[in-house]
Amino acid sequence: MENQEEILDNSNLKLDEQIDVQELISADKFIIFTILSFGLYGIWWMYKAWKFFQQKDKLDVMPAARAIFAIFFLTSLLNRINDYADEKGYHKKYYSVLLFFGYVFGNILAYLPNPFWVISFLSVVFLIPPFKALNFAKRNATDFIAREQTSLSGRQIGLVIVGVIWWGLVLLGLFMPNEFSQ
Repeated sequence: MENQEEILDNSNLKLDEQIDVQELISADKFIIFTILSFGLYGIWWMYKAWKFFQQKDKLDVMPAARAIFAIFFLTSLLNRINDYADEKGYHKKYYSVLLFFGYVFGNILAYLPNPFWVISFLSVVFLIPPFKALNFAKRNATDFIAREQTSLSGRQIGLVIVGVIWWGLVLLGLFMPNEFSQ
């Protein structure tokens, strides 16, 4: 009898079929993927967040363009995430403008000389509060399906392999004597 009640309760959910199934990863994986991809995963996350809001709010936006040109659109994305998370009961606020400036400044540090440019990878820290807020909101939403991703997908495994090789080559280059600069 309990199973029937559970099924009936689940059938009362009004799923919006326009919204893709949301695959959620942990903040730890987000940080690792962002660092392994030299920051590109952060842009991918922005794209996925804009795509989610495009589907949910029926926005007339181009998620890929907004992710690529994040310098113009990141603050509005962070504000949108903050508002949506607040609707779903997330009470940890963040200041979008401060996170934006921290993220941009962190990325500018990539222009420091060797090996100090590596500090720029700390810019991912400024994406963690909105990342956690959006995950919380998606977990607590009832109008679409959100799943915790417990294992790595094929693309994520590929990212880890390529990222480790890429970082290995970078570190090798950083610590290898530079005999050709004389």
